Order: sequence, then structure tokens, then C-alpha cells
Amino acid sequence: MHWYEKLKDYFPVEEMKSQKHMEILLKDKGDIYHKDEGPKHVMMYVETDEFIFIDYLFVSSEARGEGLGAQLIQKLKDKGKPIILEVEPVDYEDTDTEKRLRFYKRAGFEHAVSIGYNRRSLATNEVNAMEILYWAPNGESEDIIYESMKKTYESIHTYKDEELYGEQYEPVEKVLKNDREDGKDVLEGI
Repeated sequence: MHWYEKLKDYFPVEEMKSQKHMEILLKDKGDIYHKDEGPKHVMMYVETDEFIFIDYLFVSSEARGEGLGAQLIQKLKDKGKPIILEVEPVDYEDTDTEKRLRFYKRAGFEHAVSIGYNRRSLATNEVNAMEILYWAPNGESEDIIYESMKKTYESIHTYKDEELYGEQYEPVEKVLKNDREDGKDVLEGI
């Protein structure tokens, strides 16, 4: 199965970039946007001098429990930079959401409780609340994570959006906030 099909079958439509978008990112931004693919996984990620952002991490169901996901995360951790990713909040009707949060918690990720992230999907036109998780090898603050997430949104998520989707994503100031008051840690109790 093609790498994009694996991602599309696993991730909700509102979280997916189009195949063309990802292929353009790999071509135009190949210095920072990367694909790590194997028979049992696909990982799309951004790596800058300052941070790593995991765009998508898919491990096939037959490989789950073999430690492949942990190995892929460790490979990124070995670079010694903060690692950031987006994850949907726990949905008790979808047991995978809690399993994902548990996996990242075991891997040492923290929840950026001060960062609010609500992105409108161009595919469904619905606003989706997402949570930001991060791994900070040198105790990087949530302010640094926030600034890195803004850079990712502006340079990756919205790259050529009007050309690719016929409309623009909302501006970063509307999507990301660094002053969330409700700040409940989604990893607490997981």
C-alpha cells in the first residue's frame, strides 16, 4: 500500500493534508520536511535547527506492541532537540486516542497546557480542538514550544494552501493561543 494511503486510512479526514500537499512539501521543503517509511510504518516530520515536529506517525496494527513506535521516537530524541506533535483530545468512543496519549506519556512527552490550538479543517469546514504534546530535552519552556508551533503552522500546514485547497487556512493568531486558562493536563490520569 502507498504511504499516503496508509496515513489516510488511519488519520481522520479533518487532520489530513492532501497527498499533493505532502508531496509538494517533500519537494519544495525537502531540507526540513521528511518522510521515514518502512513496511510497517510511515513518519512525516519537520526538522529545523531548533526543533522537530512530528506531522504524522503511523505504525501498522500488526506491528503494534513490537516497540517500533518507541524506536522511531528514540531516533528523533537522539537528535537532542525539542519534539512537538499535535494529538486529538481523548475520545472515549475511539480507544485509539487514549492509547496514543498513553504511548506519548510513556515516551516522556508533556502536555503544553498553556497552548490552545483550534484549527478549521478545509476538508470538513469544522473547527477541531487539538492538543500539543512536547518532549523537551533541555527543559525548553512552553513559550519556546509555542513559537516553534507557530513556525510549523505558517511554513508547513498553510504552505500553498490557497493553491492546493482553493482557500486559505485561518491566520496563526486565530488558531494558536498561548494563554489558555483551562489548562487541564490531558496526560494526567492516563
